[in-house]
Amino acid sequence: MAAKGDMIYAWTTDSGLAKKAECGGAVTALLKYALENKLVDVVVAVKKGFDLYDAVPVAITDPKDLDQTAGSLHCGTLLMSTFIQKYLDGAKKTKVGVVVKGCDLMGLIELGKRNEVNMDNVLTIGVNCGGSVNPIQGRKMIAEKFGIDPDKVTKEEIDKGQFIIEYDGGHKGIKIDDLEDEGFGRRSNCRRCKYKIPRQADLACGNWGVIGDKAGKATFVEICSDKGADLVNKAVSAKKLETSAADPKGIEIRGKTENAMLKLGEKWRKKEFTAIRDNLWDFINKETSRCIKCYSCIEKCPVCIATPFEGRPESYMVRPGYIPSDPMFHLRRFAHISDSCVNCGQCEELCPVEIPLALISHAIRVEADNGFVPKLGASSYKN
Repeated sequence: MAAKGDMIYAWTTDSGLAKKAECGGAVTALLKYALENKLVDVVVAVKKGFDLYDAVPVAITDPKDLDQTAGSLHCGTLLMSTFIQKYLDGAKKTKVGVVVKGCDLMGLIELGKRNEVNMDNVLTIGVNCGGSVNPIQGRKMIAEKFGIDPDKVTKEEIDKGQFIIEYDGGHKGIKIDDLEDEGFGRRSNCRRCKYKIPRQADLACGNWGVIGDKAGKATFVEICSDKGADLVNKAVSAKKLETSAADPKGIEIRGKTENAMLKLGEKWRKKEFTAIRDNLWDFINKETSRCIKCYSCIEKCPVCIATPFEGRPESYMVRPGYIPSDPMFHLRRFAHISDSCVNCGQCEELCPVEIPLALISHAIRVEADNGFVPKLGASSYKN
């Protein structure tokens, strides 16, 4: 019987699913079992839309539809926590199963603290994340750096420090470091991220550490909660999933992979935070002067819960409707969210005038953590 703290290899018993899915199809098999047996009412996942660069969030109630979500889309830059909050009423009356990367999970936790999501009704299956790529930049990168028509790419992957594509006629990989030094590669917030294995999920899954005859055919699963252990045990008993103990050498390799990713995150933090540290306020004033007050940064932020402005006097230093916005508009927002910024990058990703909002709020958050968290008690994740 699996228990909290165990590390196992897992794979589906469904041969058809195994062909479609990655890493043995364990994640899809677990979600399908949960949905079929009413452990959850709906599964939130991502499927391919118009093409490989178009990630679409879906809420699935028919287990048969889960196969279309198998596999990964690194050019998908969605945030699943706000999807659950806005479109599934925060799981307040519905049991939700969801696949999460680190920032999705942190967003859910923050929304849970604000009573916007009922985490008791959410089953989280975390996936290791090396980062995501803006779809527009991804197409440009593949055309310019790989020399391949983006529409001919059939699969993309981030593995062993490379961005790898498969296309009609072959495959090709380029080191992430080399791509990012030239302005391509992962989104800037992903480069700075240090939450690569989402251990606050019920299960943390991925391909790191799967070796031997199971390489490419199984998922490494770290069981992080009793809820996660219960799901695995029930799926195994129902013969929907097979498992074996993780190879000790594989556990070691997984740890080394995670440490390499953490070092890379630290490298980018040092580079980007140092560049703005000495002139932060000038940097904020200059960059935010382009703001058109579209409110996308507020709308998609999992920690900025906006309240109505009706009846508030102009003495609050933020005048409604004025463009460019008063400097206090952004300063108040940074003060409001920066102590709990999860570095999801949605504010920056969606900003039509390309203000580096995530960089600013993340820098403030990390500086605050470094200065005050040891005294107040560190949070259990490092974003």
